[in-house]
Amino acid sequence: AAFLTARSMRHKYAVGRRAASANKLWCNKNERRQYDDFANLYSIIKMIDKLEKAYVNSTVASAAYDASCAELIAKYKTLRTVTEDSVPNVQHFMAIYMMRCTSARHRLQVGVPATVEHRVERSGKRTSAVSVAECVHHYIGAMDTLKLNMFAKDQLAPCLSDLLLSIYKVPQLPAEFIGKTSLQIWRDRLERMRASDELNADESRQLLYDIELSYNQFMQLLGGHDIFGQEPS
Repeated sequence: AAFLTARSMRHKYAVGRRAASANKLWCNKNERRQYDDFANLYSIIKMIDKLEKAYVNSTVASAAYDASCAELIAKYKTLRTVTEDSVPNVQHFMAIYMMRCTSARHRLQVGVPATVEHRVERSGKRTSAVSVAECVHHYIGAMDTLKLNMFAKDQLAPCLSDLLLSIYKVPQLPAEFIGKTSLQIWRDRLERMRASDELNADESRQLLYDIELSYNQFMQLLGGHDIFGQEPS
């Protein structure tokens, strides 16, 4: 009886191992790493969605929301650099896994916390002069990148993201600053590209024109000179 029991246990163990093997999502280390990335991407999107709802319901303070949201967005952007090939479109990823996370979708599209997007005033923050100086720095950096013939997504996307973030932080600009809209369109367009994909000559020329136009509008609203040295009329 003991022999039969031991034999039965070994049989169940073997069957269990075969079943587990048949249900495995991966066959090698690369596939396992890919599914780990999928899990991380899924969890980050879910956390951002819950954080957005907590902020709207006033169950989390603005300062805590700001720090947590900025950290999650940074993690998302870092993860996207290694999932661009396996997940070329995040919206499609969310649809496949039935993620009804509209709040997270908007936050990731904007790329900054709601406190930055809607310019929630907080004491102890930087002066507007510093914000303007940083914005000008990022405008010039983005234009110089294109003038140096750097047209790949992994060269342009960080510049545009930094530029848009700095624009949101300038309190003098209206919420619907027109110079921001075209840059958001370009950022979303780059988001759908692979890291090694490049803009062609016409696209890069148009992007440079849009950045220069946005910069001129930015300077005119602030009462400065545009890149052609002209004062606003």
